[in-house]
Amino acid sequence: MIMTSPLKVCVHIGPQLASYGFGHGHPFSPQRMDYFWNEAKRQGLDAKLHILPPVMASREELERFHSSRYVDQVIRQSKTGDGYLDYGDTPAYEGVFESAGHVVGSVLDAVHHIMAGRYRRGFIPIAGLHHARHDRAGGFCVFNDCGVAIATLKEQYHLTRVAYVDIDAHHGDGVFYGFEEDPYVYFADTHEDGHYLYPGTGHAHEQGKGEGKGKKLNIPLPPHADDTLFYKEWQRVEAFLLEARPEFILLQCGADSIENDPITHLQLSAQAHGRAAASLCRIAESLGHGRVLAVGGGGYNPRNIAQGWCQVVSALLETPIAE
Repeated sequence: MIMTSPLKVCVHIGPQLASYGFGHGHPFSPQRMDYFWNEAKRQGLDAKLHILPPVMASREELERFHSSRYVDQVIRQSKTGDGYLDYGDTPAYEGVFESAGHVVGSVLDAVHHIMAGRYRRGFIPIAGLHHARHDRAGGFCVFNDCGVAIATLKEQYHLTRVAYVDIDAHHGDGVFYGFEEDPYVYFADTHEDGHYLYPGTGHAHEQGKGEGKGKKLNIPLPPHADDTLFYKEWQRVEAFLLEARPEFILLQCGADSIENDPITHLQLSAQAHGRAAASLCRIAESLGHGRVLAVGGGGYNPRNIAQGWCQVVSALLETPIAE
């Protein structure tokens, strides 16, 4: 039976999430949440969503993916706001530990709600910080909320088939290399070819190592790739997931793959993001659990953030539940 009644979809919104950003002159600005949420309210999506406050992650939770030494470094530099947390892309600022900790904690809160059956699907706009590694920041990403979420699904909920799907223009290298040898993590990533864009990884031959071999799918797209090519390649993602039969799907839906982003070169439409999210919801429903959690990822054009993420949220709301 197909249920068409309003879906239970949660979204985390609040100043603690909005505070994750690197100043008004930096591409990753604190205004990014407002770009999305103002458009969501204009479209009336807010009235259909269950709005939850941001949650701070515990140190124990952060260390499910990150080293204790790196967490100490972030805490230390968060007090002074001095220096960089990587090699020059990710500056420290006063309070960065708390801001980044709320990103991780909010993602975990959504995971717990979905796993408990309180919500079917969820969205966190300021999340999807997929470049952070175990022991360092990278590409505007301090803590890897996706990595912590995957580790939590494995360790706390004992899932053996977790799918991570990434349509951000940049390759999700922190997640890929963090779980490259893990047979329980199915990784599918469409992104601008690393020969042309940071971080320079995610080549088609990178399919995992050891027990994780064959559980990873990297699909580099040429600069200026549009919806036509994306939809063609997306069929590979769908086939990969249908064979994997994941118990939970995490979508990183970075808006920087949409046309006219200031630092990338792909030319997808906002509608492509909605179509991808709807596809994942249908797959999750066909598997009997419906668990899909989307996280905002990158995106530095205000209109693209607003339109792309609202397309994703609309898909989470409108794709029917199968029971």
